[in-house]
Amino acid sequence: MISKLFWLCVSGILYVYAGYPVLLTILARLRPRATSVPPHQPSVTLLIAAYNEEATIAEKLNNCLALDYPRHLLQIVVAADGSDDATPDIVSTYAEQGVELSYSPPRRGKMAAINRAIPLVSGEIIVFSDANNMYSPNAIRELTAPFSDTSVGAVTGAKSIQRGDGALGESEGAYWKYESFIKKQETRLSTSIGAPGEILAIRRSLYEAPPDNIINDDFYLAMRLIRRGYRIIYNPQARSIERVSLSAQDEVTRRARIVAGRYQALALGLRLLPLQRPLIVWQVISHKFLRPLVPFMMIGAFLTNLLAIIFPRRAQKCTSLELAPPINWLLFSLQLLFYALAWLGNRRAAKGSKIGTLLYLPAFLVNSNMAAVKGLHQFLTKEQTTLWQRAKRRPL
Repeated sequence: MISKLFWLCVSGILYVYAGYPVLLTILARLRPRATSVPPHQPSVTLLIAAYNEEATIAEKLNNCLALDYPRHLLQIVVAADGSDDATPDIVSTYAEQGVELSYSPPRRGKMAAINRAIPLVSGEIIVFSDANNMYSPNAIRELTAPFSDTSVGAVTGAKSIQRGDGALGESEGAYWKYESFIKKQETRLSTSIGAPGEILAIRRSLYEAPPDNIINDDFYLAMRLIRRGYRIIYNPQARSIERVSLSAQDEVTRRARIVAGRYQALALGLRLLPLQRPLIVWQVISHKFLRPLVPFMMIGAFLTNLLAIIFPRRAQKCTSLELAPPINWLLFSLQLLFYALAWLGNRRAAKGSKIGTLLYLPAFLVNSNMAAVKGLHQFLTKEQTTLWQRAKRRPL
C-alpha cells in the first residue's frame, strides 16, 4: 500500500511537469498546421491597469506611444486604481498625446478600475496591460492579426523576463520558456489555456466583466470565452518584457495570490469548464487544476518514502516498484539531495551569490510549490482579496 501511494504521488508530479507536455505535443503534431492569417488592422484600445506606479508609468506610456501601430487606430487608456502617489498626475501630462485617464481615489481593485474605464473604450479590440511591463514594437500588430479568424475570441503573447536579474531571473525566465512551449502546443491542438493579463487582447464585443470577487480575472475571462465556443491564440511574436521580483520571497507572495485564484477556479469548476468539449477540459485540468496539488504530491512522496524506511518490508521479487531496501534508501536519499540543493540555492541567492542551474531549478520548484501551499491557506482563510499587492521589482 505504501509503495502504491508513493508511486501515485511521483506519477502525478511527473505527469504535471512532463507527461502532459509530451502528450500534448504528440496530439498537436497530429493536427494539420494552421494556415497563415490575412492582414488585419482593427482599431485597438490599450487599457493599462495601474496602482501606485509613479516609478514606471512614464516609461510605460513612452513605450506605448512608440509601438508600431497606426496612431489613429490606437487608443491608450490608463485605469488608475486608487493611486495615492503621483501616477494620475504623470498620466495627465500625456493628455496632449492622446492618453486618457480613468481615475477614482477610492481603491476598489484591478477589475473595478478596468470596468470603470470600459465606457471610455472605443477600439474593436481591447488589449489589457500592466504598468510594469514593456511591449515589443510589433506587439499590437501580432496580437491583432489572428482576429481575422472569427472563431478567435482572444489572443495572448509571450511573457519574457529581462536578462541580468541573476538566478531568480534565470529561473523565472526558464519557467516562462517552458510555459511558452506548452501554450504553442495547446494553440495548435485547440486553444491556449493560459492568458497572462499583462498581454491579453479580447474582442470588445465579447468582453464579459468578471464578478467582483474573482482573483485571477485573466483566467476567468479566458475560460468564459472558451466556454462560449471561442478560441484563444498564443502568439509568441507579441512579447511583453518585465523585470523579476526583487527577492524570492516577493516572488512567493506573487505566486501565492495566483494559486489562491486557481483554488477559487477549482471551486467554480463546473461554471468554468466547457464540459461539452472534453479535449479542452483535459487541457484545463492538466495545465491549471493539477499544478496547485503538486506540493501535496511532493509531501506524499516524502512521507510514504520515510514510512518505507521506518517500516521496511522485504520484496518477494526484486523490483524497483517495491520500496524495499535498498530502493527505499536510494529514493529517499535522492529526495533529500533535491531539497538540500533547493535550500542551498535559496541561501546563496539570499546572499546575492551566483548559483548555477543545479541549484536554482530545485530552489525555483520548491519555492513555487511553497507558494501553492500559501495560496491554499489564503484561499481557505479568505485572506486573499481581489486587491492586488504590488510585488517589489527591480527598476526597468
